[in-house]
Amino acid sequence: MRAAVFRDGKILLIKEPEDGLWSLPGGWADVGETPSETTAREVYEESGYRVRVVRLLAAYDRDRQGHTPLPYHVYKLCFLCEIVGHDSSVAVEADGIGFFAEDDLPPLSASRVTEAQIQTFFHQHRHPEAPAGFD
Repeated sequence: MRAAVFRDGKILLIKEPEDGLWSLPGGWADVGETPSETTAREVYEESGYRVRVVRLLAAYDRDRQGHTPLPYHVYKLCFLCEIVGHDSSVAVEADGIGFFAEDDLPPLSASRVTEAQIQTFFHQHRHPEAPAGFD
């Protein structure tokens, strides 16, 4: 699961400890969690932001999105989220967090997110009537 969280026209990205590159907050589901529960938990753990999951933006076959290959098959879900609070005392799991403009993205972690996906999420954020992406 990944989360597209916007504030003042910018998207929330986290700096991944594994490769030092930037990604949307997100990660793997725990057993028994729904996709929205996973997404909200991951955003909180990685950034300290509490969010409300609003809608599905994309259901992608990871292998068809230009990501670094993995030895197993993964479907990625990305949700639009709204900030409902922030806990500055939480020990975030990321090496950095920030909000970035569409035309000023930092180096991205290609195994987690692509620039094309982020561009799509900006478009969907500006145009709520845009359908969810898939495949």
